Amino acid sequence: MAEQIVNEFTVNRPIEEAWPIICDVERIAPCLPGAQLEEIEGEAYRGRVKVKLGAVTTQFKGEARFVARDDEAHTAQLHGKGRDTGGRGNAEADIYAVAESLSPTSTKCTVTADLHITGKVAQFGRGIMGDVSKKLMDQFASNLNTMLDEQTTETVEEPGGATDDVEPTETSADTATDTPAAPSVRKINGPAAEPIDMADMAGPALLKRAVPVIAVILVLLFLLRRKR
Repeated sequence: MAEQIVNEFTVNRPIEEAWPIICDVERIAPCLPGAQLEEIEGEAYRGRVKVKLGAVTTQFKGEARFVARDDEAHTAQLHGKGRDTGGRGNAEADIYAVAESLSPTSTKCTVTADLHITGKVAQFGRGIMGDVSKKLMDQFASNLNTMLDEQTTETVEEPGGATDDVEPTETSADTATDTPAAPSVRKINGPAAEPIDMADMAGPALLKRAVPVIAVILVLLFLLRRKR
């Protein structure tokens, strides 16, 4: 099944400040309900999403790689894929994101995903994805702006003070040579994500059949992010 979904969200910051924030995976991942970034390997970003239906919690894994990013034009293109660990289906998407200035203090980001779904998930996807993805994006934007407001308040309230001068530490050539190389896979040890409650994402009649579709959307939205 192929389908295109388009979503928009607003960041309450000027575009010069908003774009780097939008592209900072580690900073904004906790803002998407149920999502957790787990590791970065080169240009690959991997994470998982937890979803809950009643007493049952399911996990889904995803990965994305950036194809292109233009910081001057505020555009990005990436390819993402996600899979249901229970074997009910897979999804891949070509994703395009563009940011534009709405005002000196706000930025709109438009995300377009050409989505391809296979497996049992595909038969339930059409007609559900648009509404569900919009709800998820709205919640993500609300969480992101709340986080930014809280961080601004903390910065303003933090008392200033002189910074002690610290003498640079000299490192010998031998010591530098003995330093082990950084690992190729960087683990992200963030707090565990709370599962997102599916009851808030779809009506009762569609809830059970929509769960795998919602989870795939979560994985893909979570991975609409940063190129280092």
